[in-house]
Amino acid sequence: MGNAPHYFIAIHLPEHLQDFFSVWQDALYDKLPYKQWYNKKDLHITLKFLGAVEEQKFAELHKALKEVKNLPAFNVNVGSIGTFGNPKKPRVLWAGVEKNDNIMAVWKKVEQAAIQVGFPRENREYRPHITLAKKWMGEQAASYDEVLFHIKKDFTAIENMFVDEVTIFQIHPSRSQKYEPVGRYSLKS
Repeated sequence: MGNAPHYFIAIHLPEHLQDFFSVWQDALYDKLPYKQWYNKKDLHITLKFLGAVEEQKFAELHKALKEVKNLPAFNVNVGSIGTFGNPKKPRVLWAGVEKNDNIMAVWKKVEQAAIQVGFPRENREYRPHITLAKKWMGEQAASYDEVLFHIKKDFTAIENMFVDEVTIFQIHPSRSQKYEPVGRYSLKS
């Protein structure tokens, strides 16, 4: 299993939202000491991290994911900004995603498909978000207010996003654009 490619299932961001959030990343790059800032083409809403997947299991998953075609395409609001982790050294900087009934239905369907072919159930609550940066590498901030000062005052815009497909991505850690779409599953339009 060590050499098997790594994958995750996600909702890919359309180009105009990649550009929108890339502007936020550029504005914050010098203010917040994150080790890894996502390439704008890699921005996504994760539905399920899979890790290493053998070919046979990947084929089974591909079949199971075709069930998302029974779910309707939908709109979701994205925007605002926040963090996960220690408030003075937040490990993840994210843009928010509205947790509406449609995105939860897609998440549940993806989770069921993955469990059906032998992936472990996710035990944490699903919190949809778009990771902009991760791996804080600086000194601890004097206070969370210092971190918030940089992220809250200018980054509160909300955009609407149309979601009509789910994508499996293969991870290529050594590339600058790390995520390659290798399977797309359309929702009902």
